Amino acid sequence: MKKLFLITIFAIIPVVSHQQPLSVEQEVAMDIGQQIECMAKNIYYEAGSEPFEGKVAVAQVTMNRVESGKFADNVCGVVYQKNSIYQKVICQFSWACDRDTGMRPTNKANYDESMSVAKKVLLEGFKLPSLENAMYFHGDYINPGWNRKKVAHIGRHIFYE
Repeated sequence: MKKLFLITIFAIIPVVSHQQPLSVEQEVAMDIGQQIECMAKNIYYEAGSEPFEGKVAVAQVTMNRVESGKFADNVCGVVYQKNSIYQKVICQFSWACDRDTGMRPTNKANYDESMSVAKKVLLEGFKLPSLENAMYFHGDYINPGWNRKKVAHIGRHIFYE
């Protein structure tokens, strides 16, 4: 057993010790890739079966939160942000508490479209004018009793300032 362990360690050490440090461009590309993936997962789990406009709407709320200064300052931070209210952890997006964040999406077509929307919103700045100030949304099948200004009803979601 010890021989196997030592062989495994020595096999890993040279690979790790010879890696070149990442360039600034590579680090930025990795960060952008991570932000796109967080956005795609958020779109997928919140609006995966919604039409294109519904997916964009969820992405835009996420970006509005990033830009607001009231939430985390990057997409992944907003998506996985948690608050404690009355000694209970509340996620900004319910799936982030309900699902394993490392879980792979099961509907490839919906995830591919979610990824496409994430890129369009993050890299091209694509927006829906009606959601310029939208910060919150919920499914149209629930009533959270919010006292917020409604700005749109897209697919199965209602959006608020």
